[in-house]
Amino acid sequence: MSNAYEASGVNIQKGYEAVERMKKHVAKTQRSEVLNQLGSFGALFSLSGEYEEPVLVSGTDGVGTKLIIAQQTGQLDTIGIDAVAMCANDILAQGAEPLFFLDYLAVGQNDPEKIEAIVAGVAEGCVQAGAALIGGETAEMPDMYAADEFDIAGFCVGIVEKAQILDGSQVEDGDVLIGLPSTGVHSNGFSLVRKLFFKDHDWSLEDTLADGQTLAQHLLAPTKIYVKDVLPLVQAQQVHGIAHITGGGFYENVPRMFNADLTAVIDATAWERPVIFDQLKELGNLSDEEMFNVFNMGIGMVLAVAPAEVEAILAACPGSVQIGQMEAGDAPSVRLEYLEGA
Repeated sequence: MSNAYEASGVNIQKGYEAVERMKKHVAKTQRSEVLNQLGSFGALFSLSGEYEEPVLVSGTDGVGTKLIIAQQTGQLDTIGIDAVAMCANDILAQGAEPLFFLDYLAVGQNDPEKIEAIVAGVAEGCVQAGAALIGGETAEMPDMYAADEFDIAGFCVGIVEKAQILDGSQVEDGDVLIGLPSTGVHSNGFSLVRKLFFKDHDWSLEDTLADGQTLAQHLLAPTKIYVKDVLPLVQAQQVHGIAHITGGGFYENVPRMFNADLTAVIDATAWERPVIFDQLKELGNLSDEEMFNVFNMGIGMVLAVAPAEVEAILAACPGSVQIGQMEAGDAPSVRLEYLEGA
């Protein structure tokens, strides 16, 4: 058989090997609705279940320049969790249960062991989200990426009963805001993170922060997936609104969970911030306001709930804390109290 394709930089046999290595990880994510095996031209998923008016909810995202940190360290088994988390948490914010996930992995050179590590992370993220990993694409593109470079993105589909969609209309004056802890920076703001640590200051990934953990440990901590804690509360109709705190921090994301003329009043001192955020603030000489406009500051998801549900929600979500309340306002907005300059 001709080796012309391999001579151009694409190794088909290594591609086959990578797929074989993936299969045992994909198997861990299976749901009963999956109707075919990995390797078909299209993935088949049966919409079963007792829904009166089922609505599909979809989301797609990537991991951003956090990938550069993973490539520099060679730690590749958690970045896939981030790819799933960014999508699954978004559709959870609409009240949806994640059903299945597809990934797109582009590499400069096909290294089956590295690809297996990345996909193992994707599969672990799917397990945490309760979603089946039903397919994807691995593209070897030697003229697009250097041999050790890669990119990953994903696509998640979930389902929700139409009457239970969290569309912003349920949040009301007097609702209590519950913050769910993040695992750190998650997967947003890394262009600023890398500038502050590595361009403006001469930090190493092996340098330690105040808690004794290395910078690499902090930056590569995988994004928290909130599905298993929060979905039962949503399905029990105990939650009025959800904000996934991603790019844009609090100021952009919290107003996305309500559409009335309300203000989310948040006590910025209600929780202890992870040390990584204090370090970033110091390195960049940033105000609290700017920090809350970029990062999650230790809160990865915010729930709006009725006062009567607060105790149950706090008990159901480990590490959660009451961080504020909804008040009448002139337009959907956020006010962070006890901030410098606020």
